Amino acid sequence: MVADLREKTGAGLLDCKKALTEANGNVEEAVTILRKKGAASAAKKADRMTKEGLIHSYIHVGGKVGVLIEVNCETDFVARNEDFKAFVNDICLQIAAANPLYVNREQVPEADLQKERDIAAAQVQGKPPAAVQKIVEGKIEKYFSTVCLLDQPFVKSPEKIVKDLVTEKITKIGENIQLRRFTRYQLGA
Repeated sequence: MVADLREKTGAGLLDCKKALTEANGNVEEAVTILRKKGAASAAKKADRMTKEGLIHSYIHVGGKVGVLIEVNCETDFVARNEDFKAFVNDICLQIAAANPLYVNREQVPEADLQKERDIAAAQVQGKPPAAVQKIVEGKIEKYFSTVCLLDQPFVKSPEKIVKDLVTEKITKIGENIQLRRFTRYQLGA
């Protein structure tokens, strides 16, 4: 069971054993425990400086879409690691496929957010004010999941969002990772 959990999560042997013990042998609950632990671990590392990393290019099949990305980590040792390089390539694939505009929510201009709020509010006119507020916020969340890379469902595994993928990689590698910036090119666009 420990080996299966390790394969599923990429967590260490001891962590998997502790999670299975805590979950009384329930693998799904152990996965949840490890994910929570990973998020806490990633949060602790968030303040660390990321001065190393990769600038990576990706050209999608057919040569009609390309991505250039900067992903930072703490050491050049990690930047040269094949697992890190594969992760960066997966992020490029995500950008090529899903066409995000921003890395995170903080980069979305307030004018764009206000425009989306106004559109959403106009679509639900006549509803009670409390309902309008909830509907508008729901539509804003959906907007974030289309324009923000970290909020998008991961194309290779749609049950995860990209932010979760980054957290898992931080936990597995043991260093802070930052998706700094990207540019997506599309032929004719």
